[in-house]
Amino acid sequence: MFHHVKSLQFNARVSRPDPRFANLLLEQFGGENGELAAAMQYFTQAFGAKQPHPDKYDMLMDIATEEFSHLEIVGATITMLLKGVNGELKDAAEQSEIMVAMNGKAEKESVIHAALSANPQFPIITGGGPTPRNSQGIPWCASYINSNGDLTVDLRTNLASESRAKLVYEHLMKFTDDPYIHETLSFLMTREVTHYKMFEAALNSIQPNFPPGVLAADPRYLQNVYNLSDGTVRGPWNEGEIKGMGKEFVYVENPLQQVQETDGQTQLSEDFTKELNDKDKLDKQMSELKSAEVKNAEPKGVAQWNEYPGTNQLQ
Repeated sequence: MFHHVKSLQFNARVSRPDPRFANLLLEQFGGENGELAAAMQYFTQAFGAKQPHPDKYDMLMDIATEEFSHLEIVGATITMLLKGVNGELKDAAEQSEIMVAMNGKAEKESVIHAALSANPQFPIITGGGPTPRNSQGIPWCASYINSNGDLTVDLRTNLASESRAKLVYEHLMKFTDDPYIHETLSFLMTREVTHYKMFEAALNSIQPNFPPGVLAADPRYLQNVYNLSDGTVRGPWNEGEIKGMGKEFVYVENPLQQVQETDGQTQLSEDFTKELNDKDKLDKQMSELKSAEVKNAEPKGVAQWNEYPGTNQLQ
């Protein structure tokens, strides 16, 4: 159950109208890395986490709700940046606040031209109001959402989502010198860092969490890294220990020769019988563990999402 409180989480302010930056800020309203996308992603992921990981369900719903509040902050800021645009500007009132800020008709026409060039739909179709579109007028799309039904996969996706959102806020800061907007963007950017660390902690609290999914990696192909370009640089990503797996990377200097000599890696010289048997056992153990994790958490009899104190419960 949602309850809307009209006070913003952060006191968003702007110094002066700026329709050009308002259009740019739409990227965080209806863009693929914006607040609506984040809110819907975490909201969607939470449903699959409810039974096996009720604590992570709580976290995902809390962060999703905060992202909705950030969407409100962004929308409010866009609206304030358009102060005068939808009223006085349409009357061409030279004494209006936006006209004073823009020093007359020539500057007004320049601003209108810039807004139209960047995104004609923003001032024309929507009247300048924030809608779920990005800065180019492209409507928000559900394909922005990643929800895979495996919480460890979803949490890794969320780490990347928070990283991209932070980067967008950093870029947006370069396009405005309004100190109040900088304060708002700094707040929103910092919350992305906080959410990143929350998702990271949640991922680390799920053990085992690697590799993602249920099935273990095939030992015949796990350790190989290939020299696929001239002058391949060596580093901890292709030499030494595979972190946390107790194995070493095997650098294949000539991948083409290896493929030809092993019939496309189907006739390997090394015997992996023991490793494959161990993998089969691990696959069975993990399958039983993951299956039981969900089944044991599912309620018996009539299913209901919540229990409400002070009422008769369904039997």
